[in-house]
Order: sequence, then C-alpha cells, then structure tokens
Amino acid sequence: MLQNAYPDQIAGDFYTENFAKKAAEGSLILNLGPQHPSTHGVLRVVVELDGEYILRAEPVLGYLHRMHEKMAEVKTAAQFIPNMGRVDYGQALGWNWAFVGAVEKLGGIEVPERAEYVRVITSELNRIASHLLWWGAYLLDLGAFTPIMYAFDDREKILDILQIPTGSRLTYSYFRIGGVASDLNEDCVRRIREFIPWMRSRLPMYKDLVSDNIILRKRIEGIGVIEPDVCQRYGATGPVARGSGIACDLRKTEDYSVFRKLDFIAPTSELKDARGRYDVRMIEMEQSLNIIEQCLDMMPEGEVLVKGAPKPSWKAPKGESYFAVEGARGKIGVHLVSDGGKNLYRCKLRAPGYCNLSLFAEVSQGTILADAVAILGSLDLIIPEIDR
Repeated sequence: MLQNAYPDQIAGDFYTENFAKKAAEGSLILNLGPQHPSTHGVLRVVVELDGEYILRAEPVLGYLHRMHEKMAEVKTAAQFIPNMGRVDYGQALGWNWAFVGAVEKLGGIEVPERAEYVRVITSELNRIASHLLWWGAYLLDLGAFTPIMYAFDDREKILDILQIPTGSRLTYSYFRIGGVASDLNEDCVRRIREFIPWMRSRLPMYKDLVSDNIILRKRIEGIGVIEPDVCQRYGATGPVARGSGIACDLRKTEDYSVFRKLDFIAPTSELKDARGRYDVRMIEMEQSLNIIEQCLDMMPEGEVLVKGAPKPSWKAPKGESYFAVEGARGKIGVHLVSDGGKNLYRCKLRAPGYCNLSLFAEVSQGTILADAVAILGSLDLIIPEIDR
C-alpha cells in the first residue's frame, strides 16, 4: 500500500531518512511498495512528489535476495540447473538455456541438432506464456480486469503443453548439459500444432478488445518515453530497447542455436513510449508462433541428449565462459569461472530486468504518479530475477 509522510515526520528508516534530506521544501515522500500490487513482488520505490508530479524516484532492492550466485559455489554444474528455473518464473527456460549453454561452452560439449530445435520450441512457447502473463497483469494494473482472464486461458494451454516434456508448469528444470531431459512425444507435437492456429486467432481479438481501445491508448501513448541513449547508458535490452527503436535481438545478432536457419523478424518501434514497448511484445508473440511452426517442420530425427552427457558429479574443466540468450525481458547472460574443482568457482548472472529497472528513476522524473505505474508495467519487471 502507499504510505505517505512529510520529510520532518519520517523516523526509523535509514534509507528514507537519507532520501528525505535531499527533498525540496514542501515536497512529499511516498513509499510505493514494497508490497504494492503494481510492483509485482517486493520492490520498493521511494518517490518525492510535488503535488502529483514526481521529482525523484529511487528503486530499492534487497527484500527478496535469494543468493543464487552464492549457491552456485557449493553445487556442481548439473546440480545448479534447478536454481535457474527459479530466477525468473516468467521465462524459466531462458535461464535454463543460458546456464547450460555457458557450461557446454566451458566443457566443449556439442548439443545434438534435434535438441537445439526442442530448445527453441520450448523456449519460444515459454516466451509467449511470459508475454501473456505480462499482458494480463499490465492491463490489470491499469484498471482492466477482463483481459487477464483471456491471457491466463491461453497461457494455460501452453503450460499444459510444456508439462508433457518438462513435468513442470512454472519453474522448469528441463535443459541438461548436452541437450534436454526428454524428447517431444507425438501428443506434445500434436498439441503444439493445434495451439499455433488457436493463438493466431486470438491475437486479432486482443487487438480489437485492448490494443485499439481508446482507454488503453490514453494511458500508455506518449507515456514513459525512453530515448535510445538512455537504453544504452543503463544497458536496457529486450522489448524495452526495441521499443525505443534499437534493433538488438540476440536471436539475430548472436546467431546461437538454429535461429540462423529460421525466418522471423525482431520487431522494433520508433514510438519509444509505453505503447511502443507494448506493441513490440504483441508482435513478438506472433513471431514466436512462426518460429515454433518452422522448427516443427524442420526438426530432424535423432537424440536429444549427447552420448555420455555429464553426470551430477561431473567437474567443469578449468577456465571461464560466457553465454547469453534472448529472454522475454532481454539479454540473459551467464558468466562462469571454474578452477577445475568439484563446484563452480564463480557464477555471475546477468539479469535483464535489473538494467531495465535502473532507468526508471530517470524516465519517471516529471511524470505524474499515476503514470509511474504505467511506466513500471511497460518494463515487464520480474522482481525475483532482479533481486536474484
């Protein structure tokens, strides 16, 4: 809930006390969070207001720190994979992929071609599910209840599909060092092929119901303009950067896995505002369907796990590696350092949401408080990922 107090009334909170010392005379200090519904997790944003206008805003992290990177130092590489499914519950498979990709690069392990296609198919399904979660929750934040029902209806179909090969519905631990845990069976492939035209038929309805709705347009058009240089200074990636006209998608620029064989576009927008970021994600869902369909048609027969795949006790060879993938929120990167011992010496996780959130302080200056919710939502924040 929102808590308000004037600077001379604040006591007992070191952070807010120091924030208040810089406050202008007569301004109001507000705590947005750490349990406000619009923050989607325990994120706290301290704002200074002049009336309804934001003079300063500072995100405060640390309420959900789970020490994933430290846990990597006391587990073998294979044992650490389940942690990756819990960094970002929105697109857990993206984190699965970034970690096993870094380990494979470190160990010189080549993944079977069929496994690469399976990774793309499942990751793109997970991307659509993540965007649907964002779409429904974002509109709920802005005051529309109905869309989240449609979003979760479609998202449930994806979760039913992914449950077949992964055995999970949210915090996936499906990827393995050298491939994936299991193949896509006939029932799974059939369901995916049935889902593609279904989802394509839903997107025009989303457009008519929400995207072209004048109420939504008034809430997000021209709000939260992020210039390209701001994205570059803060390291923003994914739909946030592409919504500002920056054509950066690792599936295109890094050329990893089998994406080089697929025909798809990485949508961008020159609007630079919340609407631009909204449009990019809506188009991305359509493009993910195209990617999945192509992969189903092109996927060869074969194994989905390399022969002699590393066991849980496998020791990564001495050295270091870095691997990055295009997640639903942007660039997911994993930097590994191994001294050849039983456990990894160091694991550094690059969370896209951390950089995307960092620019909020600058972008929100001069906006009204109601628009701050629209700006935060347009960044698609998953707080457990940021506070990893």
